[in-house]
Amino acid sequence: MSASPATTAGHGENFSLEHYLDPAAHTFEQRFEEFRPYVTNARGSGFVLREITGPAGPVVQVRDPDGGETRELIMLGSNNYLGLGSEPEIIEAAVAATREFGVGCGGPPLLNGTTSLHRRLEERLAETKGCESAMVFSSGYAANVGWVTGLLRNGDTLLYDEQSHASLYDGIQLGRVRSMAFQHNDLRHLRHRLMQVRWRNPGANIVVAVEGVYSMDGDIAPLPEIRALCDSFGAWLAIDDAHGTGVLGAKGHGTAEHFGLGDGSVELYMGTFSKVFATTGGFVAGSKDLVDTLRFFARSYMFSASLSPAVVAAVLASIDFIDAHPERVAQLHDNTAYFARELRRMGFAVDPQTAIIPILVPQRLAVAEVVAALHRAGVFVNGVEFPAVPREQQRLRVSMMATLTRDQLDFALEQISTVARSFGFHPEQEGAA
Repeated sequence: MSASPATTAGHGENFSLEHYLDPAAHTFEQRFEEFRPYVTNARGSGFVLREITGPAGPVVQVRDPDGGETRELIMLGSNNYLGLGSEPEIIEAAVAATREFGVGCGGPPLLNGTTSLHRRLEERLAETKGCESAMVFSSGYAANVGWVTGLLRNGDTLLYDEQSHASLYDGIQLGRVRSMAFQHNDLRHLRHRLMQVRWRNPGANIVVAVEGVYSMDGDIAPLPEIRALCDSFGAWLAIDDAHGTGVLGAKGHGTAEHFGLGDGSVELYMGTFSKVFATTGGFVAGSKDLVDTLRFFARSYMFSASLSPAVVAAVLASIDFIDAHPERVAQLHDNTAYFARELRRMGFAVDPQTAIIPILVPQRLAVAEVVAALHRAGVFVNGVEFPAVPREQQRLRVSMMATLTRDQLDFALEQISTVARSFGFHPEQEGAA
């Protein structure tokens, strides 16, 4: 019943070195030698590890892989959706917290790593998600691994969307959790899975884990229908709202707000600070009993150093900023709609539900070369290829920002059109697919 990498390969981010190597590559040296050309090509093309020399804004300074000079690029590859990473008042809050509390706590949250800032942040997160309590982790990865391994025991069952984040897969493996995947956003298959578990074990604890927004396609989980299924079968609902928090809902409170679900409608929220808050860390929110239990049994919380006061203060200031500036969330939605509309005008098949816009690249092309051409043209965009996505679904993954101006968006659109033509995949070109 448990998932394994072999059975889930090709779904989202759940891949490993095995997917790149010939099975005959046995020794470490053989594996490194076989993988080295891929690394060399990816680095040389600027596909990965591009060096940014300034703040994460709508325009960034990037050091070219060749020659070392810096180049100014329009940023279409950042999860800093609201532009909070370079907001002056948020930076000042981080600086002030460092002066008051120092650079770090020197220990885990459960012992000496909880300051008044940490407590205040947990209260604000619980309030934002409509929950009784919340706890802060050192990363979003740690939060996902922590709640899975800290909550679920023998006899419990986790049902999860097959396109869940790699951290959830790792939590399943580390906790040896009884689990079954269901097909992506497929309500009929989820119902079938729930019926299977209830037939085998009528009294089992069941948790259904989904993401509010899925990072590769930017599509949204149908939460009201999933909530109804959970109610019908007596299951908990856990939502990874990493890409929904700050993006969806009129106040930016996330996917549940987007659908109008009230407080207490979700048993467990997980989220990160590495997306809209543009820093690092993660959280889990839920009932007081749930959070109190996880503080002692989520090992990634108990045995990790606490977040630095600067990070905590930055997230607190970001929450205040979002509450005070709902127009920033609206601007993100406007920019996304405009960019998608112009891409459709060119003929690209895009219909984003969130701030993530995938532009498919034909399998015959090397995504790294397309990304490099856009880099040279002044646009920073991320490429996604197999095994992160199926080979026929490789893509440019555009991440929209609220702080991009119309002129910057128009420039990026022009360069995407030009590069697509040069590689022969502009929709107006015959045989572009």
